[in-house]
Order: sequence, then C-alpha cells, then structure tokens
Amino acid sequence: MDKISRIKKLLADIGLPVAQQSNICALTILGMAGLKKTAKWTKATNEWVRIHDIILFVNNNYEVNYAENSRETFRKKALHHFRNAAIVEDNGEATNSPNYRWRLTDEFVEIIRKINISNTQLELFKCNHERLIDTYSSKREFNKIPVKINGLSFSFSGGKHNQLQKAIIENFASRFAPNSECLYVGDTTQKDLVKLEEKLTEIGFEVTLHDKMPDIILYSDEKKWLYFIEAVTSVGPMEPKRVKEIMEMTKNVKIKKIFITAFLDFKTYKKFSEQLAWETEVWIAEIPDHMIHLNGHKFLG
Repeated sequence: MDKISRIKKLLADIGLPVAQQSNICALTILGMAGLKKTAKWTKATNEWVRIHDIILFVNNNYEVNYAENSRETFRKKALHHFRNAAIVEDNGEATNSPNYRWRLTDEFVEIIRKINISNTQLELFKCNHERLIDTYSSKREFNKIPVKINGLSFSFSGGKHNQLQKAIIENFASRFAPNSECLYVGDTTQKDLVKLEEKLTEIGFEVTLHDKMPDIILYSDEKKWLYFIEAVTSVGPMEPKRVKEIMEMTKNVKIKKIFITAFLDFKTYKKFSEQLAWETEVWIAEIPDHMIHLNGHKFLG
C-alpha cells in the first residue's frame, strides 16, 4: 500500500469523517511529517511548518501541483478538522502572523512512526479521544430543527433557510393555506425530504432531473390551488425569470398557481423588493398575519 493510501486508512481508523480521508488530507499529514515516497515511517517528524511548506513539500515529492493560493483549501479541508481531532496543533500565534505554524502532535507522530507494526499508541489514542465523525454527528443532531409535515414528524438540518421553511409550513400554511398538503419540501442536506410524486404526477407535473423545484409546494384540494414558495435568506426570490421557469415546468398543471416569496424578516425583504415579479405574493415570518400582494385590481375594493 502506498503512503497516501496508508495514511487515508489511518485517518479512517481513528474516526475522521469521509471528507477528511481525501488525498489532500493524506498529503497534508505526509507533508507535515516530512515523509517522502520512499522514506521509512520511522523517519516521521513533527517540526513546526507553514501551509506554504506543506504545499511545497507535497508538490516536490508526490507529483501534485497545488498552487500557492490553495492554502485556504488545506486549512479548511484538512488542518481545521485535524485540530478538532487532536492530531495537529498550532503555535498560538495570530492566524495572520507570518510566524503562524502547525505541527503534528507528539502523540500522533508516534502513531505514524509505528503505523505498520503492533501499535499500542494507536489503541490508546482511540480510547482517549472521541471520534471526530461522532463529534460532528452529535453537533448536527443537536442543531436539527423538528417540524411537522402532513401530520408526520421530520427534522430539518440547522440554519436560517430551514428555520424559515419551518415557519412557512407551520405558520404560513395555517393562516393562508389551511388544510393544505405539502407535496414537496427539500432540506439543505436532503434534497427531497418530502416529495409526493404520485400526487404531483396526478395534477400534471412532469419533473425532470434538470428542473429546480421551488423550496416548498403546498396544495389545497378544497380550493384547487397550488402554492409555489421560495424561502429566501440570501438568494432565489420569485423574480420574473424564476416564475417563467416554474410556469414552463408546470405547463400541464391546469389548476390555480400562486407564487410566493417568503422572508424571515422585513429587512431581508427590502433587499430583494426590486427583484420580485408582479402578480406574486410576499410573506414575512416576523409579521406572520399579513401578506404583501404585488398585483393590481385583484385586491382593490
């Protein structure tokens, strides 16, 4: 097994997430340990190094060609997670200081030196440190947002976008789409959290892999209304181009279509107000009892 593959196996063995078992992560370890392709594992070191030094080392010894401006990639994809896993440390200098350095911990460099023999240090490490994959999983579970959809319990992953989606389903729907059914809603980590394909097909949807579904689709069987809702925290309001896309995607749907952009607060609405298409609606979670109607005679009188 070559050095990159062996380090990737070690990272998996100590419980790092799959994203931190990549080539760049393995090369980061090898660069920090100063191990060339043919060097013996026992020659691993843990001198203080800059990310620049790591990039230079792996480019010269592992037939890769990382640019100098890829330092942030090494930091975000590898080093930050390695520090969380207690296998590297920094020297405590300010991150923008020219003296800022990283190194392998004494504990981890010993594991590398004995990587191919009976490794009591590895077993001790696994006993004394929580697996990073479990730590991250626990944090994701803690941050999950419970939500009731069609009477069933689901969880959204954390974040403002899903906070808004929860508000739409639980607060908007009860006020402005009572007794409606959620036909579709995605999650930032699970694209099709709810997707009632049979019902969507029944009312005329022909969704292809290239179609970008609205964030939420509600259907009122009583009124025969479809609510297409975009939950906007940073991008994606019901602008004219987006309305046209949805109209084309649903050209075989003959029932009434309502286009709504939802925002968490009035401040965010103001950022997007000039982009919104006419004949659409706006709902703002912080003032849930009211809507803004971007249309003409329909609501006059």
